[in-house]
Amino acid sequence: MRAVVVGGGSWGTAFAALLRDRGHEVTLACRDPEQVRAIGETGHNPRYLTTTDLHGVEAATVEDAPVAEADLVVLAVPSRAFTEVAEALPGNAPVLILTKGLDPATGNRLSTRVQDRPVAVLSGPNMAEEIAQGLPSATVIASEDRQLAERLQEAINSMVFRVYVNDDLVGVELCAAAKNVIALAAGGVDGLALGDNAKASLITRGLVEMARLGEASGGQPETFSGLAGMGDLNVTCYSGYGRNRRAGELIAQGASANEAAAQIGQVVEGLTTAPVLRGLSHRLGVELPITEGVCRVLSGEPLHELLASLMGRQPTAE
Repeated sequence: MRAVVVGGGSWGTAFAALLRDRGHEVTLACRDPEQVRAIGETGHNPRYLTTTDLHGVEAATVEDAPVAEADLVVLAVPSRAFTEVAEALPGNAPVLILTKGLDPATGNRLSTRVQDRPVAVLSGPNMAEEIAQGLPSATVIASEDRQLAERLQEAINSMVFRVYVNDDLVGVELCAAAKNVIALAAGGVDGLALGDNAKASLITRGLVEMARLGEASGGQPETFSGLAGMGDLNVTCYSGYGRNRRAGELIAQGASANEAAAQIGQVVEGLTTAPVLRGLSHRLGVELPITEGVCRVLSGEPLHELLASLMGRQPTAE
């Protein structure tokens, strides 16, 4: 198929190479003409995953990419830019969303910002760096259109990238958004050297928060114990490649959120998503103490004070 991957960051780069390896005709659409030129001349992205071979992948600016002629448009752009990009897409090809977050302006799931065309979401424990190295992983494609999900499964599944389908679009999207916020907190545990027990406890309670929010939104409980839930949460909280985990670690060590993001040099979605997720929980009347705590730390509360307040909460049944 003819696919256009919009977004020249790490995940867009890795996914473009993955599609090429499956025999598809792929264009990687980037904002920066200089980045496009470098990819065309060298077969490598000069900024992200610089050793990944992109020979056989065409590069174009977002304005010049053949989106209108594509059979599939893959969106791998930051959540803060997602709606603008989605609304400007020409043609009517299905959209596959790789972005993990919520729309900052409305608090809505990103799939709701895609109008008048079929949409699916891909999520799971998929660190771009490992995908680019050809290391094995599994993922979920969720869509309300089962036929679309199965067509994409057939087009993408391989011996190193195993694809499952899921009809719980709500649950998968909320898992993808919430896990980044929990990973910020997990990084804070690392930054304060609180140990593996503390981190495992936080991740487990974070999974409870994700499931609580998802079920209140109409998600299916089993989604949260699957690849998009437990799988993605674990890798995001533990991997050395995890930007959100690293940002939380830096913030715990004294950096501001802006300083942490600048040091990492890539988008840290949890920093954008945390207040949006908190707003969604308030509208639904769902209690998310870890998410609330992350927002308080991002607003300037010392992390050790947050830890004391979380540990001092009234004990309850699990």
